Amino acid sequence: MELLFLWLSLSFIVLVVEWRNGTGMAGAEYQGVCKLVGPVADCQRRQLVSVPSGLPPSSVELLLDSNPIKTLEYPSLLHYSNLGRLSLDNCQLECIGRNTFQGSSSLHTLALSNNFLSVNYTESGAALRSLLGLRKLDLSGNSLTEDMVAEMLLNLSSLESLSLARNFIMRLDDTVFQSLGRLQELDLQKNYIFEIESGAFDHLKWLRRLNLAFNHLPCIVNFGLTKLQVLNISYNILEWFIADSGDAAFELETLDLSHNQLLFFPFLPQQNRLHTLLLMDNEMGFYRNLYNASSPKEMEVQFLLISGNVTNVTTVNLWEEFALSNLSALHFLDLSQNQLRYLPDGFLRNMTSLSHLNLNQNCLQTLHIQENDPPQSLSDLNLSQNQLSELRVAPRLTSFLRNLRYFNLSSNQLQGVPPGLFTNTSNITTIDLSHNQITLCPHSEKVSQAACVDFQNITSLRSLSLENCGLATLEERTFRGTYLTHLDLSSNHGVLLRGITPLQDIAPTLQVLSLRDTGLHSNGTGLDFFGFGNLRYLDVSTNSLTSFPRFRGSLELRTLDVRRNLLTALPQWADSEQLKKSLRFLYLSQNPYDCCWLEGWGPLHSLKTLHVVDWGAVTCNFSSKIFRVVELSEDISRDCKWGRVDLGLLYLVLILPTCLTLLVACVVIFLTFKKPLLQVVKSRCHWSSIY
Repeated sequence: MELLFLWLSLSFIVLVVEWRNGTGMAGAEYQGVCKLVGPVADCQRRQLVSVPSGLPPSSVELLLDSNPIKTLEYPSLLHYSNLGRLSLDNCQLECIGRNTFQGSSSLHTLALSNNFLSVNYTESGAALRSLLGLRKLDLSGNSLTEDMVAEMLLNLSSLESLSLARNFIMRLDDTVFQSLGRLQELDLQKNYIFEIESGAFDHLKWLRRLNLAFNHLPCIVNFGLTKLQVLNISYNILEWFIADSGDAAFELETLDLSHNQLLFFPFLPQQNRLHTLLLMDNEMGFYRNLYNASSPKEMEVQFLLISGNVTNVTTVNLWEEFALSNLSALHFLDLSQNQLRYLPDGFLRNMTSLSHLNLNQNCLQTLHIQENDPPQSLSDLNLSQNQLSELRVAPRLTSFLRNLRYFNLSSNQLQGVPPGLFTNTSNITTIDLSHNQITLCPHSEKVSQAACVDFQNITSLRSLSLENCGLATLEERTFRGTYLTHLDLSSNHGVLLRGITPLQDIAPTLQVLSLRDTGLHSNGTGLDFFGFGNLRYLDVSTNSLTSFPRFRGSLELRTLDVRRNLLTALPQWADSEQLKKSLRFLYLSQNPYDCCWLEGWGPLHSLKTLHVVDWGAVTCNFSSKIFRVVELSEDISRDCKWGRVDLGLLYLVLILPTCLTLLVACVVIFLTFKKPLLQVVKSRCHWSSIY
């Protein structure tokens, strides 16, 4: 019985070992060519010239990208009848045999980008037509022309997503996509399309997303794709965008017309669902105020549209056409980098859902905010880099920014803002007034200046930029009642002439502080940031500091910038263990360091967690010469040691032995020649002596 049990146990062990060895050999065979992860066979970048054989028949996804497979022939895929996704990107593929996909009825996704299918597009197109269940096809980067595309897409009625990006398509007619009745997404970006004939997209009843970016389209007229939801025509040469003037309801939600040459605000569908409209980097402007129009007809423009033998005349009004569009659903409007000199009255009035408005880099000189303009829903407003010299607010509208969170007025010509502008801004978190010559309101018993800006008690404010605003010396209560985490006072020379005491009210909350070029200098014990326990980034560059800032108490400082000051020695920080633990990035260059006073480099170098970002650019002075600290030689270090010796003591040590030697010599000589010398003196002087 015991022998039987032993024999069964040994047999079981042998079977297990043989099974594991067999499995390991099979895994090694597959692993040598491809990496298997479940039903996915990853054969990318394996220098394969054909589809590998011997892969599991149950494979659902086969990745053959970046292999030199020039031809795909039958029966290379016959063994993989369950294949659902096949990727052959960057494979130098020139031809797909017409019978290659026989037995690949499950294939629904085919990626063929960056190949050379234009070489034998007829044969490859015949192969694609055998895929009756193909839903997603990528033919981008294959040097295809419009005629080749029409041939390859013939009868692919099951397609839902198609990419033809980065090809040589120049024009689209009504035959290219006529068989793609189920297509929902079409990517035509980065071609050479300069013309789209009428009816080119009429067969695409289910098209929802269309990308025509980076082409050469000069205009879009009579746009009538009512079912389209996303349209991207950025980076073309569009001068006009005119939608169908009928009453059809458009489902368009996102329209990108940025980086074109639009002269006028686009003539949008009257009924639409637009929530994002991107118009940046065009040449748009409003022109009604540029000349006196005695009749509304003088503002009309007529377009002559010729399609075959049919000629249509479309009349549009350069301003009223916009007024007819329903933009009540618009949330995001970007008009930056245009030539807008003003906003027409009521321009924003019907945009009742607008939350983000960007008017950056225009030519706005004045802005008059009237009732319900902008809407109460506005949360982000960017008016930076204009020529604004005046910001006017209608009476009783001082709280129009009640829901605003981000307000950027930087780089204008403002001398002030309307009184009480920020009084009721209970949600605002970011204000940027940099590069404006503004005045902060004085907090005294006297009446405040009419155009001054007051930031006190704005409890929601977290980020404030006042760079280069010509600010006078700050008072102690300037930021009282706020909880700022980011503050930029750069390029306001003398703003902290009395030290950093005016910042004490926000010291516990500050995390990022920029005091670059503010005229700071070291007084007494130096610049002391005691109480700034949450400070993580500090910039005190371009000042007149002769000693490093001091940090006491708890500290979270991660980055410190002390470039372009008057520092002559590296920091010691022997009394700040917390600073040595927290500091990660330090900028030190462009200071007149003395090469003989760089002992601080040793402790800094020993801090493995600290990175001196510009250490290669740090220089020091020695004997009126400039040396890079990383290249200092031992000779300079040795000369520095001699240079530190007290010269008076050195001279004393050198002269004293000489003087003692001379004195001893004189005494010896004197004692040796004492008697003869005295006799000679007496004989010559005839002195009498008693013997």
